[in-house]
Formats: sequence, C-alpha cells, structure tokens
Amino acid sequence: MSQMRLKGRKGNVPIMKSKTVFVCNECGYESAKWMGKCPACNSWNSFYEQKVVETKSKGLSQSDGKTVIPQSLNSYEAKETIRTHTGFQELDRVLGGGLVKGSLVLLGGEPGIGKSTLILQICDKIKGERKSFICFWRRVC
Repeated sequence: MSQMRLKGRKGNVPIMKSKTVFVCNECGYESAKWMGKCPACNSWNSFYEQKVVETKSKGLSQSDGKTVIPQSLNSYEAKETIRTHTGFQELDRVLGGGLVKGSLVLLGGEPGIGKSTLILQICDKIKGERKSFICFWRRVC
C-alpha cells in the first residue's frame, strides 16, 4: 500500500492513502470511478462510494487465533489420515482409500449417469457419521 509523507506540526508523519471504490447498488458491480450508468445492469445513478479497508498480516489467521505461515510444497510432509470406507471398492481406490473426515468431494458428470444415486447409496452405507449431500442442477441449453 502506498504511503504519503505530509509535513505537519511534528515533522514528517506517514499517512496511509485511503482507497475508495464505487459500487452499484443494484448488482454490486465495482468501479474505480463514479459512473452515471452501470455497465453491468444498465441502471442509472445507482453507484455509491465505499471505503476499502486493508489489513496487513504476515500469515493466514485461523479461527482459533493462531497464525499459519505458508510453506513451499517441497517441504510439506504428508501425514496419514483416517479414511472412512464408502462401501464401493472402486470409489475408495479413486479417493485414495476412502473419504477423509471434513473433506469435500466434487462429483461431476453427464445428466442421468447416477451421481445422485451413488451419493445417496454412500450416505446409506456410512453409518454413524454426519454427512452432507448438496445437489445443484444447472440447465444447459
């Protein structure tokens, strides 16, 4: 972030330059300058000014307050994880031995090939575990 030095009563004082963006009230489109008409939704006089607040940190913060510092991939050591078997030998093989607790698996494919049926069968076979099955359908024209 750029800094400006302004001469004040107490000498040179670093002041952070404030950033603003203009956001369309109708669709959320962002612009560096105010516009009369939004190019995304064509609504008139719908922009409002919003200040951008940036915070600096040397790492990523977790919810428990600890800071995680990124590391290069070649220094990472994999740890054995506990896997839950799905009941389908081939799917367990593809997943590296089963499902990892807390992980996300994206299953995609053509309509009608049995994705939802497979997931529901897996949910039925995994007893005693909390599971979520979220299904999205998108019509392709």
